[in-house]
Amino acid sequence: MGSHLNDERLWLVNFFGRNLALWIIIIVLMVFLFNVFQGNSGPTQAQSTPYSQFLAEVESGAVKDVRIDGSKITGHLQSGRSFMTHAPNDPGLIDKLQDNNVLIDVAPPETGVSFLQILLSWFPMLLLIAVWIFLFRQMQGGGGKAMGFGKSKAKLLTEQKGRVTFDDVAGIDEAKQELQEIVEYLRDPSKFQRLGGKIPKGVLLVGPPGTGKTLTARAVAGEANVPFFTISGSDFVEMFVGVGASRVRDMFEQGKKNAPCIIFIDELDAVGRHRGAGLGGGNDEREQTLNQMLVEMDGFEANEGVIIIAATNRPDVLDPALLRPGRFDRQVVVPNPDIVGREKILRVHLSKVPLGPDVDPKVIARGTPGFSGADLANLVNEAALMAARRNRRVVSMKELEDAKDKVLMGSERRSMVMTEEEKTLTAYHEAGHALVGIHVPGNDPLHKVTIIPRGRALGVTMNLPERDRLGYKKMEMQAKLAMMYGGRAAEDIIFGPENVTTGASNDIQQATNMARAMVTEFGMSEKLGRLRYNENQDEVFLGHSVARQQNISEKTAQIIDEEIRRITEEAETVCYTVLREHEDELHTIAKALLDYETLSGDEVHKLLRGEEIHREEDVSGPTGGAGARSSVPTTSKPSGGKPIGPSPDPEPGPA
Repeated sequence: MGSHLNDERLWLVNFFGRNLALWIIIIVLMVFLFNVFQGNSGPTQAQSTPYSQFLAEVESGAVKDVRIDGSKITGHLQSGRSFMTHAPNDPGLIDKLQDNNVLIDVAPPETGVSFLQILLSWFPMLLLIAVWIFLFRQMQGGGGKAMGFGKSKAKLLTEQKGRVTFDDVAGIDEAKQELQEIVEYLRDPSKFQRLGGKIPKGVLLVGPPGTGKTLTARAVAGEANVPFFTISGSDFVEMFVGVGASRVRDMFEQGKKNAPCIIFIDELDAVGRHRGAGLGGGNDEREQTLNQMLVEMDGFEANEGVIIIAATNRPDVLDPALLRPGRFDRQVVVPNPDIVGREKILRVHLSKVPLGPDVDPKVIARGTPGFSGADLANLVNEAALMAARRNRRVVSMKELEDAKDKVLMGSERRSMVMTEEEKTLTAYHEAGHALVGIHVPGNDPLHKVTIIPRGRALGVTMNLPERDRLGYKKMEMQAKLAMMYGGRAAEDIIFGPENVTTGASNDIQQATNMARAMVTEFGMSEKLGRLRYNENQDEVFLGHSVARQQNISEKTAQIIDEEIRRITEEAETVCYTVLREHEDELHTIAKALLDYETLSGDEVHKLLRGEEIHREEDVSGPTGGAGARSSVPTTSKPSGGKPIGPSPDPEPGPA
């Protein structure tokens, strides 16, 4: 507490020292104005004269005029000098003045002081007080508070209307179950204290962005119906050393006054990073703030009834002292939802929009693996916007499917038109991806293949898993590699090696990265064994210098390059074998893409079975835009196609 007061006193001394010159100028100006107004409002200073001398001067004819104001007499001599005197009750004074030809003026009797006189009299002082108050408030207002600089910026949320509860948070049942203890403790602390149990002082919510960590913390406060203080980690850090620590102390003091309560710190990694990793040493503002937080969470003073909930998506950079038992006792993982969780989240968001009778959240959840809660909310919002643009009264399954394709692959760009030769080459490229993906075991089911430009991609082949994937087998990764090379192989087989294009650049990049990960991270190379050779996932082996940085020998780096080449060449061999054996199917899919531009996975399988495609509503023809190629299973890419002109068919593609 003493160091806290010393810090504030030192800061105040420095603040007023830097502004001493300004204060001196203001005070001098105020004194000058006071003197000016006082000089203007009062009479001209006159010389005081004894009454006997005044009578002598009257009788000698030296007095020119007088003004009688009660017992006070002022006037001027013949020489022009002013004088002032006070007269006793002298009845003969007027006669003497008249006998000596003195001009006499008598002031009227005072009937009271007017408001204007009072205002003029007090105006300088009022002005001085007003300026003082203004400057004092300026010091306390804004970001440069003089007296409240070290105050916490935590905001108290008391939501009586629109309160968030666990019913509004879906898809994270395990996290809600762990946090239910916190709610029960805040409602009835004695329930746990009777058995000697201590509720966790701190709960750390860990998970990817968009999974609902902040919403979950608000739901805990809503369920327990207790005060909820919220602050961001960046709100502690200031340019002045010691301010962050002061704000931490003030935040905990506010929490103790409102206990039981919840203090929520968002983006904890902004202030809780590992100490000693930055510049400035022990005097660094961030480290002092973290030190104070460690003391407040588990120091000599008890924080009964104050529970800290923090959120971060970077638990790996947090200081170990922050994560030990007694501070953040419990880490609650808030992951991306599985298929059941996605369905629950979709039902929460879909309940806020009018839906058509054909909407099935299960189907949408099955087709959105890897989506976070924020992604699903964005999907529903995109579908609602799309239905409004189409003048629909409800959001149907078609809008939701189109919104899903937009989120996954990007918006359609039908204004981009390619030549017939380029469209044909694009169709065979995407058909090659689709065909290899179907015939090589281990690939995810084909979802959609299109030659309509979407986002930055000018052609997309998309595969979606039937269930949530937690890992990949070696066979499955080899199958994905073969599919990635399917587009380039189809161009080579149909048009010849001299006519291959740059459209496979992204395919080659992704295949190389996957093969490198198989060798250096996943231990899928028999020559190199089960060792990790890539210490930094962002590091790329380019030569001898990088090999030294990665603590591997030049010979090992050479073996890694050989293994990557072997894996990719084996995938290419499989790819060429499949396409040559099923070349007739390649022509079938490519021709259908030229006719329909977009094919679903079911339609491709119908074509391979020799069946015809029947569409109830076909709003696009073969004249739509096409572009360069992409084989990305779940992402899109830019390509090197050249736009020729606007598309003659800007209508939306088929469902």
